[in-house]
Amino acid sequence: MRLLIAPDKFKGSLGAAEVGAAIAAGVQAALPGAQIEVVALADGGEGTADAICRARGGEWIACAAHDALGREVPTRFAWLASSRLAVIEMSAAAGMQGLSPNELDPFHASTFGVGEMIRAAAARGATEIIVGLGGSATNDGGFGLARALGFRFLGKDDRLLTSPVSALLALSRIDPPDDLSLPRITAACDVRNPLLGPEGATRVFGPQKGATPEQLEILERALTRLAEVAALTFASDHRETPGAGAAGGLGFGLLTFCRAAIRSGFEVVAEAIELRAKIERADIVITGEGKLDRQTLAGKGPAGVARIARELQKSVFAIVGQATREAGVRQLFDAVVTLDDKSPDHRNAAHLLETRARELALRWR
Repeated sequence: MRLLIAPDKFKGSLGAAEVGAAIAAGVQAALPGAQIEVVALADGGEGTADAICRARGGEWIACAAHDALGREVPTRFAWLASSRLAVIEMSAAAGMQGLSPNELDPFHASTFGVGEMIRAAAARGATEIIVGLGGSATNDGGFGLARALGFRFLGKDDRLLTSPVSALLALSRIDPPDDLSLPRITAACDVRNPLLGPEGATRVFGPQKGATPEQLEILERALTRLAEVAALTFASDHRETPGAGAAGGLGFGLLTFCRAAIRSGFEVVAEAIELRAKIERADIVITGEGKLDRQTLAGKGPAGVARIARELQKSVFAIVGQATREAGVRQLFDAVVTLDDKSPDHRNAAHLLETRARELALRWR
């Protein structure tokens, strides 16, 4: 019997690789003769670089960048030398993971460090860069990213605009750098929000980053002005492009200043790790994530795994921390197994995963 174990992370508890290892241990205990392949999943957020790096035998390249509040921090990106592909997670430089709750400040938080990471990857000779969008502490529309790449933002009397994001209210001109040369860039994300409006970056995600109602109004106006001037400068308008609002509008910034393409994070990762071929080789597929709910259906890894498995007529099972009973969620799988753990952070997740996987695999003896 050949099994593929392809889980996403249990957020706040275990990474995707750790989840996979725990499930594999349980299956192996029940089915000692089974051939088991484990691959980590991600959807463009945290874990994207790690998933691709592990599956493709890449290496980690260290680089210095600035965090969302302008402090120099050590970061790294995944590097696949054979294809000259760099995989960057924007959260490594501009994510909430590096800030304490009392430091959240979307007015001053910047994506400058993401631009520094892109420059480092380009300097290494990358012919393609994947940027995972997720976990951002920013709401600057790529304002910081662009400044790190050499774009100049000018206000009245050619005054240089830098920080905070509200400085964009005075924006009158954007000057591109003369010598910018970037490889092909793909922005990987799991949301389709536009830049502006009730479903945009500011209204939907701003409150999670600490923005007050008054700040939300100012940030929305600032990003509106950025989009207006960018449209005039570059003769292209990406404010309505699905995914432009991802990572506080960094999707818009990558489209506008880097001529990037936006793709489903799951699809980018699935392609990079050759997921379809791995599922095709398996008899049974097991996936999982911390919480199975309606968001799972909107591009999360387990739903993508299930759909491919169904197309290939493979049995597919999910082991998850929690699962809702919403229509369409559980029906994706032959069975859904939950950890039944009362602690919200799944403190005992590894042991419970192994136990549930063993119990599930015993059905196949």
